Parts: sequence; structure tokens; C-alpha cells
Amino acid sequence: MMIDLEALYKLPYVTGQFPGVGGRLRAMPEHFVVEEVALYLPEDAGKHLYVNLTKVGLTTKEVQRSLERLFRLRTGEVGYAGLKDKHARTTQTFSICVEQFNQEAIERAPDRIAAELPVTVNWARRHTNKLRPGHLLGNRFTVTVTECPYPAAEIAQRAQLVGQALQQAGALNFFGPQRFGIAGANVIRGYELLTGQRRERDKWLRRFLLSSYQSFLCNCYLARRFEMGAFAYLLPGDVAKKTDTGGLFNVVDPIAETERYLRRAISFTAPLFGSKMWAAQDEAGRLEASVLAEAGVALSDFQRVGVEGSRRLGRLLLGDLQTSATADGLCLTFSLPKGAFATTILREFMKVDLAETPDLDGLDGEG
Repeated sequence: MMIDLEALYKLPYVTGQFPGVGGRLRAMPEHFVVEEVALYLPEDAGKHLYVNLTKVGLTTKEVQRSLERLFRLRTGEVGYAGLKDKHARTTQTFSICVEQFNQEAIERAPDRIAAELPVTVNWARRHTNKLRPGHLLGNRFTVTVTECPYPAAEIAQRAQLVGQALQQAGALNFFGPQRFGIAGANVIRGYELLTGQRRERDKWLRRFLLSSYQSFLCNCYLARRFEMGAFAYLLPGDVAKKTDTGGLFNVVDPIAETERYLRRAISFTAPLFGSKMWAAQDEAGRLEASVLAEAGVALSDFQRVGVEGSRRLGRLLLGDLQTSATADGLCLTFSLPKGAFATTILREFMKVDLAETPDLDGLDGEG
């Protein structure tokens, strides 16, 4: 089996020259607050009722099922933009199909939800379409790192140095360790599915395990790119992404594109390997090919199992990052685009092995 399990968790730090604050995550749900950033606003008309809720101790799926039972809807008639964590204070929007409701039932829906479910209803508005996974810009986080073994003044100083470095250089868009399972079990099973050593009948689990292996390879690519010093600039043949529109293009002349990269108008992307992935060319393409070759797999393996692949933003920009030392420890606020993991940022400040942190599920911005 060609999986370097050490590479799962021993990833480089962009801020490796600065010490961390240590500590632990999520001593209580209020220490990890997540607010969904909407992709669009409701139009106040349509057959779906958007309800914005704040919850603690419930998964997104649990709320979805509870809403469907409350309003006697079929499975899937309640939508959401992304999955949120159970062990945190999270705010997100659900869509409820109210096509068969009369006006009185629609108006009473928010009060029914507040009365029947252990959630806070923030607002409710009509819209034309159902919310679906991915219908969000990202997530805004307020996280308190507790039990830091240093005085408040030193915590503040360490956090300031790390924060300034991240705001200047950006962060590597690693997948978090919660994606990989205990001791990399998800990655191993995904590799076995990809190479035909394992079968899985459950379609959702099969997709998840294959995605876990994709994520592992993406982390390997980002780590290798950083270690070769190519995080701070573009490579010939990179597939770059425009910050404003999200458009992708192959970099022909990296020197000519340097100015746009430095002012954050574009960033490089990392591969989520698959049969239809937009492949890099030239030097960037050779780097991607070396990751596959070392892993002992090929694009034809992904084609055989029906994984199409895509590109992932390689550099996270943190324009709104704020840090402050509090009585509880270190408080951080920042926003991330969808698909990015909060642990990517937290590990830079803490410099501890977050793979050993219990209940990591949901500490991300994937949804």
C-alpha cells in the first residue's frame, strides 16, 4: 500500500518560524461559533420558505429531518447549503417547500419551529428555489482557543506574529484531519476502492471514501509545493483562479502574472484528481504528475471508479482575520470560502497536532 500515513498529519506550517500558543479547541460549544455566509438573499416570493436558525448540539441532518417531520414533508423537501457542526454554536439557513401550505400556515411556520425545536429562529423569508449544497459563499468563524499555557501578553504577541504572516502570505488550503478518519482509515479505504482492492455498496460512503483519498493527494501536492518554495509565486502551466469571478485559466507566462498574484487578484489551484479534472501543464503539470506517480495511482484509476475530479483553491486569503487575548485564552475571528477548513488556520496559531483533538467533525467551512 503506497500511503505515507505520516504525511496525513505532518504538514508544513506557513508560519513555522513563529511559535504557537498551544491550547485546546472547543471546551464548550460557545467557544466555536460558525455563521453561514449566504450566496444570495431571498426574494420574498416563491414556493420555498428560507428559515435562518441558530442551533447547538444538533447536526444539520438532524434539523433537516426534524423540520420534515414537523411539517409532514417528504424526505428532501427541506434543503440546506452546507453541513454544520453538532458541537458548536452554528447559524445557517434551511429552505422548506411550502407549495402546499396556505398563507396562514406559512406565516405560523417560524413560531411552530421555535416552539417545537430547540433552536433560535432568526428570520424567515420566501424564495423561488430550494437551497442545495454549495449555495453559500463560505463561513464566518469566532473561535476561542482555551488552556493556552502562557500569560495573556505572550499569547497576544505570538498570535499577532502568526496573524500578520498569514495576512501577508495567505494560508495553505489543506483539508483538515477530520476528513481522514482515525489513523487515516478513510484514506486507506478510499485507496483500496480506487485500486480495486475493496468494494462498497453504499453509494454515499463510497463517494466519501474516494473523496477522502482525493483530499489526501491534494494535501500531498500542497505540502510538496510549499516545501519547494513555490507557494509564494505561480508556476508555468498553473491552473489559476480569478478572485473576483472564480474563472480558471492556464498560466502561460508566470512572470507577467506575478503582479496580479501579489495583489491577490488570482491564486493558483491544487488538483482534486479525476478523469475530467482541468490538468495543469508544463512545470505545474509535472508536479501534479509526480504526486500521482509517488502514490502509485493513475488518472485511469479515477476514470474506472467514476471520479471526475476538479480544482481547489490553493491559497486562502485572510483579509478579515482578527485576534485578541481574553480571559479564556485566544479569540480568533475570520472568514473562509466554502470548502475550506477552519483547522487549517487554527493549526497555524496553535502549533499542536489537531488530529488528536476529539470531536473534530464540522470544524470546517465545507458547509
